[in-house]
Amino acid sequence: MNKYSLSLVSVVILLFAMGILMVFDTTAAEVLDRSLERSTHHAFLKQMAYAVIAFACAAGVFFLGYENVLRLSGVFLLIGTGLLLLVFVPGIGQQINGANRWINILGNSLQPSEFVKYLLPLYTIHVILRYKNGMHLMAFIRLVATLIIPIGLILIEPDNGTVAIILTTLLILFILMRIKWIYWVIPLCVCMVLGVLAASQMSHVPDRIRVYLNPELDLKGKGHQPHQARIAAGSGGLLGKGVGQSLQKMDYLPEARSDYIAAIFAEEFGFIGMLGLIMLYMTIGGIGLAIAAKAVKLEGFYLVAILTFLICFQAFLNLGVVSGLLPSKGTNLPFFSHGGSSLLVNFIAMGLILSVARQQKTAYEYTTRR
Repeated sequence: MNKYSLSLVSVVILLFAMGILMVFDTTAAEVLDRSLERSTHHAFLKQMAYAVIAFACAAGVFFLGYENVLRLSGVFLLIGTGLLLLVFVPGIGQQINGANRWINILGNSLQPSEFVKYLLPLYTIHVILRYKNGMHLMAFIRLVATLIIPIGLILIEPDNGTVAIILTTLLILFILMRIKWIYWVIPLCVCMVLGVLAASQMSHVPDRIRVYLNPELDLKGKGHQPHQARIAAGSGGLLGKGVGQSLQKMDYLPEARSDYIAAIFAEEFGFIGMLGLIMLYMTIGGIGLAIAAKAVKLEGFYLVAILTFLICFQAFLNLGVVSGLLPSKGTNLPFFSHGGSSLLVNFIAMGLILSVARQQKTAYEYTTRR
């Protein structure tokens, strides 16, 4: 294991350890506060079980190799699209808060959109690289037509936040892979204009914008979570209240163990703790880009670059929501928030990045022997 791989693994393990501490902290408080008939260790043990499965899957893709994963990305995307269809099947799909985003597997929830969010850029890289002399217009249209199907299914779940992340990731990938701008800029502008016109006709959109700018206008509705998150983050001060001393986790802040777990972390560890947390994600970004820059193959460069962007972009969105900078998107904090699907795909992404880094080491050893 080279220095980049070792550093990346160390940062991810540290993030997960901090996250699992906060998961136990928030869920134990929830059990005690609501007098629930379950162990205070229930969520902790469940997250650890997910971590074991995630580690096994990451090891699997590491030994399989990123080249083979890219080659099989079309098959994996087809399976992922099938799972997206299952969320609408009664008895299999689960509806939570009016959204059909989960399927029930042996009593556990699986969110297919989390997997498809990573599979779409992998499949895009594989398809574009098949055209050695550059992708022509008809090939690009066929690619987009294929991508629209799973994106459309995620949109009607509905899961607008995931769709926004996917589209942003694909946009970055098109720029990175030097797809002719005329292929995608004009359709993108048309879609943006149509989206703004459609949104302007929806009565709830202006209300949501007002609540985003001033959550106090709807403290019993959409503004409750952002308002309580600001209270949690602000009350932590410079050094925080200390581990286990958060008040907002006592049923004041819903989704404290998932989307808003960073708010509880800020309350208990303060500004210094949050600064350290941000630095860890910046370190992942820096190491990821270093691995991408030293990739032996072009496909390895694109893969690591886009996976690093995706992980860091989700961290930015989550922390942006907690701070009030961004409207709520329902995005987990990678390696930190409670959630099996998110943890699984992020560990798999790490396995792919380490697979590229391993090839760097092999190539280096080969050249030194020569």
